Amino acid sequence: MHPSIRARRNCVAALHARSILATADFYAKIGRPAPTQEIRFQVVTKAKAYHIVELATGKTKGFCFSYRAAVNFAQALEAAATRKLVGRQ
Repeated sequence: MHPSIRARRNCVAALHARSILATADFYAKIGRPAPTQEIRFQVVTKAKAYHIVELATGKTKGFCFSYRAAVNFAQALEAAATRKLVGRQ
């Protein structure tokens, strides 16, 4: 990768981390919980398949060859994750 592109990506990553910390500080000052990430899975096109990627880890949880099937699979994974969280609370 070109050094200027790498430097730009590092700068953007640092700014993103700083914005996350600033948001958490803001919510702590007003006494409210910080917002959480609501979407856990994302459908990504790779070659001729659609991969379902977990956003928290970046790992591929599955793949499908039609977009509609991939979206349905991602929604099923989302529902399963929600059911697991509801049981723990």
